[in-house]
Amino acid sequence: MAVLVTGAAGFIGSYVAHALLARGDSVIGVDNLNDYYPTELKDARLAKLLPHSSFTFHKTDIADFDALAAHCENAGIETIIHLAAQAGVRYSIQNPFAYERSNLAGHLSILELARKLKTKHLVYASSSSIYGANTQIPFSEGHKTDAPVSLYGATKKANELMSSSYARLYELAQTGLRFFTVYGPWGRPDMAYWIFAEKMLKGEPIEVFNHGDMARDFTYIDDIVSGVLAAHDRPPLANEPPHQVFNLGNDKPEKLMTLIQLLEKELGIEAKKEMRGMQDGDVERTWADIGLARQHLGYAPRTSLADGIAQYVAWRLALPNAFG
Repeated sequence: MAVLVTGAAGFIGSYVAHALLARGDSVIGVDNLNDYYPTELKDARLAKLLPHSSFTFHKTDIADFDALAAHCENAGIETIIHLAAQAGVRYSIQNPFAYERSNLAGHLSILELARKLKTKHLVYASSSSIYGANTQIPFSEGHKTDAPVSLYGATKKANELMSSSYARLYELAQTGLRFFTVYGPWGRPDMAYWIFAEKMLKGEPIEVFNHGDMARDFTYIDDIVSGVLAAHDRPPLANEPPHQVFNLGNDKPEKLMTLIQLLEKELGIEAKKEMRGMQDGDVERTWADIGLARQHLGYAPRTSLADGIAQYVAWRLALPNAFG
């Protein structure tokens, strides 16, 4: 099977590409290698994929439909795993037009590509950010998601609506996955665990927002990959809606202060903490109800935050540098 993986040099995309290759699939990877965070990290992830004979890479902006289609139309692509996006809640306040292109025009481009190629299944990344101001805990797929508190969350909500319309119009089988705070080795430098670790290693203070009264459903990368592949391998059945959405989380929110304590333990460094108020576009806590993913995908996260942070720190301390 030939699988198109967008965002193949990204955090989740590179892991998913490796997992597909490991089980014998052919992967066509695309990524625009933008400089939202240091491109050295993306290059390093990509360098681990390029030696595979079943991996083909194209440096392409997914929002450029003609260029994307030219690379893909004769590649024998049967399914798509769409993980490319402009990430980051806070950056969406600073640079909103980057989200318009990558997350809106880019998602539409992928939908059109899937329609043109008549793909068997399109799996795409949504986000826990779409729950926004929702106060029902844990977050369930049946909850209202019409009050996002960030532009990033709003674009992900728009992606789900766009996918739903294409599923109805063209009977295009799709599955959206709402990721909850994914972390681990080879992760993203804009995430709290990464930022904290780097500042602690440099002896610099860390900013603790909302005075530490925050919690996240941290989900280790290996668990996310297992969920993505399970979703990919199970397109909607004949008696089901052609568009489905699942939460992929750990079903166990952890306090921000617990994350800091685990980093202190693994790094052997006491963090210098500077307490701050809540940031614009942020929420106090997230918690994924993963009942539907357990039932339909056999999804079963196995990695505790303590084990995941230990693996991340071991990886980080083995690096010659911090990728900028």
